[in-house]
Amino acid sequence: MSDETTDHDTDDPVFEAAKYENGAIAYPPHRLGPGGADRVGTVDLAEYEAEVFTWTESTATPPGVREPNTLAIVDFDLGDDYDGPPVRALGQIVADEDVEIGDTVEPVYAEELRDPDAGIREPDSQDWDGFRFRPVE
Repeated sequence: MSDETTDHDTDDPVFEAAKYENGAIAYPPHRLGPGGADRVGTVDLAEYEAEVFTWTESTATPPGVREPNTLAIVDFDLGDDYDGPPVRALGQIVADEDVEIGDTVEPVYAEELRDPDAGIREPDSQDWDGFRFRPVE
């Protein structure tokens, strides 16, 4: 399984959150947002840093997921112009990196979040890529 991560550029997939008519931004994106607001656009969270809200380390992972696997819930900093509810995401921390509550992290693209040949699903049945979080130094 690859643990390769790369800095985000325009050729990589976006880390898509939804923007709603009431100004809220939410991840993962849904058709309706807080208070039933209609979706009006998207925001690429890969362009923002986040703060670790909490984290855990899993040592009993599903097939194809690295072990141990550090996971964090992060709050994205969308700038001073955003005054909506926190935009949170759950994701893996880049291998061999440690995080603490309050650390600043950035999303980095990973070609494989888990080994597509492990487990019961056909490898071509879904996407295996996504974003991990890397501490900002």
